[in-house]
Amino acid sequence: MTVSRDQNAGRIHSMKFGNNSIERVEEFKYLGTTLTNQNSIQEEIKSRLKSGNACYYSVQNLLLSRLLSKNLKISIYRTIFLPVVLYECETWSLTLREERRLRLFENRVLRRVSGSKRNEVTGEWRKLHNEELRDFYPYPILCGW
Repeated sequence: MTVSRDQNAGRIHSMKFGNNSIERVEEFKYLGTTLTNQNSIQEEIKSRLKSGNACYYSVQNLLLSRLLSKNLKISIYRTIFLPVVLYECETWSLTLREERRLRLFENRVLRRVSGSKRNEVTGEWRKLHNEELRDFYPYPILCGW
């Protein structure tokens, strides 16, 4: 795979080395990570979030149970979901859009884990606001949360 800023670079469809031919590709999967010739991680993050959602839905009944404490649910989140979503995140160069997608995933899972909050005055149930989520879980995925 050729990685270049020039869209026309590497238009050769295959390369030959002796009797061996190597095909030119736009993307390929290496050690579980999708690498593209544009060096874009959008598809990789999309795939990671999809895997994170699959993890959530596989243990959804456990996380929605009232028998488990919120601290235990947070531990499950940190040990099961985060490694799946953040595998090799050290190599990512995130744009604001991708940061937002990761924050949305985290907030959605934390809202489900924390449950609803009852308003003392009106007696109505509501979801936690972002500030309340930060108090509930002070270790965000992204440092600039």
